[in-house]
Amino acid sequence: MTTHRTSKRRLAAGTAVVLAAMLTATACGGAEKKDDKAAASGSGFNAGIDKVANASDKKGGELKFVGTQDADSWDPQRGYYGFMWDFSRYYTRQLISFKPGPGKESTELVPDLATAKAEISDGGKTYKYTLKDNVTWEDGSPVTAQDVKYGIERTWAQDVISGGPVYLQQVLDPKAEYPGPYKDTAPDKLGLKAIETPDAKTIIFKLPTPNGDFEQMLAMPAASPVKQDKDTAAKYGLKPFSNGPYKIDSYEPNKSMKLSRNENYKPESDTIRKALPDTISVTFMANADDMDKRLMNGEFDLDINATGIGQAARATALKDHKGNLDNGQTGFIRYAVMPQTVAPFDNIECRKAVIYAADKKSLQTARGGPQAGGDIAPNMLPLGIKGSDAKYDPYEVLKNDGKPNLEKAKEALKACGKETGFKTTIAVRNNKPVEVATAVSLQNALKQVGIEADVDQFDGAQTSGIIGSPKVVKEKGYGIIIMGWGADFPTGQGFSQPLVDGRFILQSGNNNFSELNDPAINSLFDQAIAETDPTKAGDIYKQMNQKVSEAAVYLPFVYDKTITWRSSRLTNAYTTDAYNGRYDYASLGVVK
Repeated sequence: MTTHRTSKRRLAAGTAVVLAAMLTATACGGAEKKDDKAAASGSGFNAGIDKVANASDKKGGELKFVGTQDADSWDPQRGYYGFMWDFSRYYTRQLISFKPGPGKESTELVPDLATAKAEISDGGKTYKYTLKDNVTWEDGSPVTAQDVKYGIERTWAQDVISGGPVYLQQVLDPKAEYPGPYKDTAPDKLGLKAIETPDAKTIIFKLPTPNGDFEQMLAMPAASPVKQDKDTAAKYGLKPFSNGPYKIDSYEPNKSMKLSRNENYKPESDTIRKALPDTISVTFMANADDMDKRLMNGEFDLDINATGIGQAARATALKDHKGNLDNGQTGFIRYAVMPQTVAPFDNIECRKAVIYAADKKSLQTARGGPQAGGDIAPNMLPLGIKGSDAKYDPYEVLKNDGKPNLEKAKEALKACGKETGFKTTIAVRNNKPVEVATAVSLQNALKQVGIEADVDQFDGAQTSGIIGSPKVVKEKGYGIIIMGWGADFPTGQGFSQPLVDGRFILQSGNNNFSELNDPAINSLFDQAIAETDPTKAGDIYKQMNQKVSEAAVYLPFVYDKTITWRSSRLTNAYTTDAYNGRYDYASLGVVK
């Protein structure tokens, strides 16, 4: 967890907004004009980086999201897309969540449903919480400790609701003894022994072994309560039952979603969500360039996916609308990964050939260059996570200034018995032009050493069932997969474990696409997780990262940056480290 630090720039910006509002009120009179002037005064390039743009507590209006990518699921236990985690706070709450605040300030954990952070005992193996009063479901019934337990239990049902993070399952039930609530033989379906609920307000977690990141896991949507009689299993993501400030009125997958205020929500129980708009809408469209144009035309307020202004609109945005842009780090790494189950990538030398043949400069340019795309990444552990090392350059990418090393690529091809090259397929999401561009860049670079790669554009909304299925990956012959990843929480466990720990390989919703299952790497995770000193844990994660690089299953492109659109109507807009550089959606408002 990154150390909390109050931003002096945020305080200064807040003071400026107050003064501007006071002057406007004097000159014009009336609260409406005061808020509009406060909003205007906070605009500007990077106004939402490490400070709050357009601070305001004004309620009302419609907040308009747009995006080209629907969530993998809106079910809190199934969703794994970062924008879903941010957005889901409109209708879900957790025992613990992230503090509302810009940049690093957002990484501090604070109570949400719970009255306080955990009472920890038994050498770090017991976590006890008491629920607040006045936390309710959208039907007015109270949220109970049993609802929290049942919601968490759902993560065990990977055969029914696959796709979400399995950290809690791994930590609370490492032997996989609990079958999940749908197969639970207990009358109340609350048979998971690691969680005790002695009454409606008390919940106790019993960990078999300590895990220093446990509260980080409880801040995920996967730890959200679910009301048992409202659980529709695999269909729950179509209309989750709300315990947050908004409820879902309608949802058409890949088309639209509409939310309105939850009349039974008690704002006095929630110090995290501002709940400013009256309604929230999300529109999904296929064409990213059209989306950017409509954002700049004022039809929408922000991109829910937060993948940044595309290349076609970027020059216009920077020239004519720079005051509506934020250019920040996302904490993501953009990369290619090679499944070892797809020949010839079962041979490490064939994998090394791809790594050496890749033109990192071209890949960086395809993603938008240093400003819009990010800095060239030499390894798979992003900066800001203890154990990362920006100078660790195992394949001499930085040494060669990002240029391909064709000589070493040809040596690797000879070593793997494919001296004249081979054929393979690159899999890439079809609705992300920048990802398609990187696939084409890689395709062209590989041709230089005789590797012929077809590019297969798959439906991004079906990620968990396509590239997330090892069976489908093998059947389709996906030798290279283009993807990106941000930390689930800012530690080596939070970033790397789903990608490279063999125990996290899933038959659906898989993220360890390479199917790397090295006992040495798995063991390093165990050692780091048991270490209570973050610095010492970081030293272990550094070793883990080196072993991952040595396995040659990943080709990192860049440490990601984006140029993000921020509508002039938005209030309380600031980017967060906790949500990978996205705006804090739960704090946003609009000027009507």
